[in-house]
Amino acid sequence: MKEKKFKKSKYFYIIISFIIIYIMICLFYYTSSVLTPGLLGIAEAKYKSDAVEIIEQTSYDIYSKNYNYEDFITIEKDSAGNITMLRANTVKMSAVAQKVALDCTNKLKKQGIEGIKVPLGYASRNNIFGDAGPDITVKMKPIDRVEIKYDSEFESAGINQTRHKIKVKLTAKIKIIVPTTSKEVEVCDEIPISETIIVGKVPNTNLQLN
Repeated sequence: MKEKKFKKSKYFYIIISFIIIYIMICLFYYTSSVLTPGLLGIAEAKYKSDAVEIIEQTSYDIYSKNYNYEDFITIEKDSAGNITMLRANTVKMSAVAQKVALDCTNKLKKQGIEGIKVPLGYASRNNIFGDAGPDITVKMKPIDRVEIKYDSEFESAGINQTRHKIKVKLTAKIKIIVPTTSKEVEVCDEIPISETIIVGKVPNTNLQLN
């Protein structure tokens, strides 16, 4: 009698163990195939938007309030008034770029530490249970420092007039971190920072701003 009870309890525990293992496998599959991609998708869209906003706002604040075209480019002319050279103040341009890169990186770090909270139901992409379940915190951290490159563009602005634009191209690499995995994302943006109308013929040379 005791032997029969022992066998029954043994089979019972075996069945329960299989059920638990099956549930864990199902949860793992659901998490890896539904929740994790959902979390990464939501976090990627949010952090990309935040990164672009931080980069643009920081760049505009620094460049617009402190610098103009004449601070970066000097137009040199000969005795007859003809333009002979456009000389870039690379020291000042580099110093400003370093400040923008550092400020952007620090703000991205702060944003990433605070993290964003995504409801579990929303991560599952189920419209019915969008706000249901506990919040899952997703964090982010920048990889290296924001990279900045200058670019120069010339276009006709009328008879014997040339519009010269200076732009900055900013690239930030960030890592989005969810509880089970992470993903590296690159955010790129291009911002015009200064322009002027040059009267006279511009020399046919390449202005190096990097």
